[in-house]
Amino acid sequence: MANFGSMKIIVGLGNPGSAYERTRHNVGFETLTQLAKKFSADAPRAKFESQIAEVSLAGERALLVWPQTFMNRSGGAIRQVVQFYKVELPDVLVVCDDFNLRLGQLRLRPSGSAGGQNGLADTLRQLGTEEIARLRIGIGPPPAGKDAASFVLAKFLPNEQSEIDVTLADAAAAAECWATRGLAAAMNQFNTSVKPE
Repeated sequence: MANFGSMKIIVGLGNPGSAYERTRHNVGFETLTQLAKKFSADAPRAKFESQIAEVSLAGERALLVWPQTFMNRSGGAIRQVVQFYKVELPDVLVVCDDFNLRLGQLRLRPSGSAGGQNGLADTLRQLGTEEIARLRIGIGPPPAGKDAASFVLAKFLPNEQSEIDVTLADAAAAAECWATRGLAAAMNQFNTSVKPE
């Protein structure tokens, strides 16, 4: 098998298909799309049950991965990519939504539980570890009485759109910082409104 050298893998979680575009659950996909545009990534191609695109982030080789298996089965696609490219797990970042964070809040962590995010949960299960860096993007809590599953599959409200657009740009910058300067630097710069634990 070829030796691909040093490469970062940045995975955006979401659901494929136009019906899910611009929904709360697809902010991971959209963050990667922003990165791809900003750095003129190769055109995405279908492989490993994903769309993948290579990109150079300030000289750092990275592979952008949009799993096409639907959110709750993301892990199998990610495992295929990691195994094929023989990437060390510290060189993998998963970008996903989180309704436990307020709208627009970013939180990078080096490890931990999935916190109710099913795509992240499947990823941790398939890779056999919780030691996977993740960038959570706050989509706000479901309104009282609204089912969480319906909430995450809904589109953002018109009055939320400008804030989420800024957030997605920030999330793309955070992923770039992670790839080029490391997790600690990205956490210091982009973790917002995190209360001491």
